[in-house]
Amino acid sequence: MKQNNPPKTKRRRRSKKKNHYFTQDHEDAIVKYARTSCIRERTELYVKWIQPAFNEMVDKIVFTYKFTNLPNCESLRDECKIWLMTILDKYDPAKGSKAFSYFSVITKNWFIHKVKRQQKRNKRIVDLDNISKSYEEEFLSTSESYVSTRENDEFWDLFYKEISSWDTSSMKENDLKVYQAIKILFDSKDDIEIFNKKAIYLYLREITGLNTKQVVNSLKKFKKRYYSFRSEWEDGKL
Repeated sequence: MKQNNPPKTKRRRRSKKKNHYFTQDHEDAIVKYARTSCIRERTELYVKWIQPAFNEMVDKIVFTYKFTNLPNCESLRDECKIWLMTILDKYDPAKGSKAFSYFSVITKNWFIHKVKRQQKRNKRIVDLDNISKSYEEEFLSTSESYVSTRENDEFWDLFYKEISSWDTSSMKENDLKVYQAIKILFDSKDDIEIFNKKAIYLYLREITGLNTKQVVNSLKKFKKRYYSFRSEWEDGKL
């Protein structure tokens, strides 16, 4: 007689835990810190909420972007964490930028500056003006991560608010059509499967009814405002 083997139990896959080291509570703590001048309250906020979040954020940025290759990396991490504490009161929540995005961007830029100094010491010339493209593609890890994904999402959310505030009353007809089409793409971004340069031009042409040359001419005007916004974002001014 065949023995009836007990039915196999399916192993449940462990769901990946999201990293919640920088939550809304930490955001709120930084906002409170920026708005109060009470030393006692600032100390309590920093010790309980801000310092642990900053420690985790710096460590993750160092590993995500491979800054571990820097000499004396441990000392630099400690130095960066102290530096973040000294600029806490420069954060202005009224400008619309999330605290996480603000401090993660300037932390990354702080380490990039250290890389630049190290490269000079080694007599290697690195074009750090193109850091957002050439440097990250060649030297930094561009794999999806909690830090980079969240930072990117918050940038585009803030930029959408920025373009929504633009004055359209003086825009020319074609510029207004392209502007409205861009907003439509933002609103539909979760439903669009292909999002590369060629596809965007195609979407804009389809929505506006304009030809490629007309779309390009209007985009040139908007690009200036985008680059200005991007520059302020990367400098931590937003």
